[in-house]
Amino acid sequence: MVSSSLVYPSPKTVWGKLSQALIGKTLPNEKLSEEKFSVFWGLPVLASDAISSVAYAGEEILYVLVPVIGLLAYGQMFHIAMAIVALLFILVFSYRQTIEAYPCGGGSYIVAHDNLGTLPGLTAAATLSIDYILTVAVSSSAGTAAITSAVPELLPHRVAITLFFITLLTIGNLRGIKDSSRMFGIPTYSFIFAMLIMIIYGIYKVHVGGFIPQAIRTVPEFTGEITLFLILRAFASGCTALTGVEAVSNAIPNFREPAQSNAIKVLFLLALIVLFIFGGTSYLATLYHALPNPDETVIAQIASQVFGASPMFYIIQLTTALILVMAANTAFTDLPLLLSLLAKDGYMPRQFAQRGGRLNFSNGIEFLGVSSAILVILFQGETHLLLPLYAVGVFASFTLSQSGMWVHWVRGKAAGWRHKAAINGFGAIVTFITVLIIGATKFMHGAWIVCILVPVFIFGMLKIKAHYSLVAKQLSLPISEKSAVGTIRADQERHIIVPLASLNRASFKALLYAKRLAGYHSIRAFHVSVDAESAEKLRRKWSEFGLDVPLIIRVSPFRDTISPLLDYIQSEEEAFRQDDLITVVIPQFVVQKWWHNLLHNQTGFFIKNRLMHDPRVAVVTVSYYLKEG
Repeated sequence: MVSSSLVYPSPKTVWGKLSQALIGKTLPNEKLSEEKFSVFWGLPVLASDAISSVAYAGEEILYVLVPVIGLLAYGQMFHIAMAIVALLFILVFSYRQTIEAYPCGGGSYIVAHDNLGTLPGLTAAATLSIDYILTVAVSSSAGTAAITSAVPELLPHRVAITLFFITLLTIGNLRGIKDSSRMFGIPTYSFIFAMLIMIIYGIYKVHVGGFIPQAIRTVPEFTGEITLFLILRAFASGCTALTGVEAVSNAIPNFREPAQSNAIKVLFLLALIVLFIFGGTSYLATLYHALPNPDETVIAQIASQVFGASPMFYIIQLTTALILVMAANTAFTDLPLLLSLLAKDGYMPRQFAQRGGRLNFSNGIEFLGVSSAILVILFQGETHLLLPLYAVGVFASFTLSQSGMWVHWVRGKAAGWRHKAAINGFGAIVTFITVLIIGATKFMHGAWIVCILVPVFIFGMLKIKAHYSLVAKQLSLPISEKSAVGTIRADQERHIIVPLASLNRASFKALLYAKRLAGYHSIRAFHVSVDAESAEKLRRKWSEFGLDVPLIIRVSPFRDTISPLLDYIQSEEEAFRQDDLITVVIPQFVVQKWWHNLLHNQTGFFIKNRLMHDPRVAVVTVSYYLKEG
């Protein structure tokens, strides 16, 4: 990946002007503190994932219960929803302690890596990475589902609409933390207020107004028994409502000072909002007997009975679609930060640790956008197919984080460590049981894919770390070698080769540069010709200019202009020894417009890439700048 390629083009080019218009001007380092969240703007960005999950978590519970137990599903659904809310508060109190203990962020990865070891840390990182990519794919697909529920004619364009949302989110986040929080915060608050109105009015309409709901679709007959396995399956499906809870602890460095205090406030506000909206919509589903349907969401069915065909119905659908899409913003905030931490530790490419022009980790943002788009295309934007992949990784990272925090308190034995260890220990047990439930009930529905992907991610990260360790070892320069630095043996030959296609201003400048390099024993010009006629033409011009640099010409009947140069360096013709120093000076003209590069064959680029594998060779590029006509 090219580091921050999207945010650094020259503003003088067409691409640079377009990039600046979409993303904004490059910001200096001292502006970093101004690009951080306040509580008011941090809440909608970091809580949007958890808040939005209520739009489909209840529906996933009904998908399991209704086909088996019919009308009885609604009573069981509310009980399951309350159990999930209880688990939410266990997680909130546990992550509050994580925020206090680890102010630098990183969440599950840092906690597990520091307290449980490298492999558990990388497992947490892998599950979180998969979770964040799925968050973008699921949220964008669910947002599209809300739109197609209101406008069924758009169903055939579901994938295209979802990809448009992902593109919009990627560009918005590349604009920087401050701009993205303003851009995506307002839709989140709009959803919260719209849902509060629907919940309050929906309950009032039934219990005070005397409205008798009529199910839009026929509820299936009772066909099975209420078994423990059925309840556990429904509970596992509804646990998608808890995705995103860890986001606040992961993103502490993105908050303004006092960062920890602000993060804790956002965490508790998140819990209260999820409690009211998830509990409220679950209760409305039991009152209005909404049924899961691929073409119309449960929220849409409830809203249509509560508000009818009034504008408020469309406001609910619009804000639901927006919050579901905005939920992906949590991943765009957290995954680039996680990748930057992994990159600093050597487990991810170093480009992920570099901040872009808008002081964000732009490479991580681009990676997330592309990865989630691929998932949407593979699963055709179907939320119900993506969700089984979702929750198992989330709760695996929860378990590793809580277990790591338990070890942290037990080892450190700081003041009050016993009750803190008890909270995190209880959280670890509960989340581990939840992982087992989700894994057992969702394994055949797609969770097995995560079980394969996590080891693949870990293997890849370990290979990256091994490469960086090998590079560091071979490039290290101990002080004991100080006397050898900069010395060249008397018998060590130094050569310059200037490959050229013709004698022109660019190649002539390269020849002059080569001649002015002091201390070289030999300079040669090297030309590869595809026919004898062009070779003879160059010889005549060389003679006319009276150049005293030896010209070596090779004819290539197969039109390969690179291999003859490599063969020449490797041949015995000039007796280049293995310890000789060979400098290849490549002339290159620089065009003014980006598209002009498409009109040239870029031979110099390919020569550099081929020569870099010869340890004797150093490549120097001499640029000749063409003026705009």
